[in-house]
Amino acid sequence: MHYLIALGSNQRHTRFGLPRAILAAALERLAGQDLTIARISRTIASRPVGPSQRSYANAVAIIETTLPPPRLLGRLKRIEAEFGLRRGQPWSRRVLDLDILLWSGGAFDSDAPALTVPHPLMRERGFVMGPAAEIAGDWRDPLTGLTIAQLDARHRRAKNRPKKAPKRLDHATKRP
Repeated sequence: MHYLIALGSNQRHTRFGLPRAILAAALERLAGQDLTIARISRTIASRPVGPSQRSYANAVAIIETTLPPPRLLGRLKRIEAEFGLRRGQPWSRRVLDLDILLWSGGAFDSDAPALTVPHPLMRERGFVMGPAAEIAGDWRDPLTGLTIAQLDARHRRAKNRPKKAPKRLDHATKRP
């Protein structure tokens, strides 16, 4: 089975260093877990979502494994914990965040905590869609039927679309 995995970091680690180095170390750790890294996107910097003030380093990887989604999620969460447990509120700073975005088996929904594939927020996140389109542009989202490249293009267009200006009231032309 093939999976598309998102990697993110925005907190320095005493052993691994800055966020970009943390992502590289996480990929090495993944490869040592009976997983094969098939492709890796470039690492990009992105603005934080939520209360964190620190910029993120983000990347996406295609991995191959025989693990079903719940077992892979458990493996990813153990690796996250090895790099340092997340403290505080959701979307706060973190040493490492690993998410399953897509898998070759289509859609997956489980009672397991936070396991819905495709990832419910992936289509809204440019820091995921850009790197994903770079290495898996022809993969299809099983819910929309669109390719990752198409979803990325839609996201970029929506982001660059000018916002409507508020209607201006011209008080000088109004008469009582």
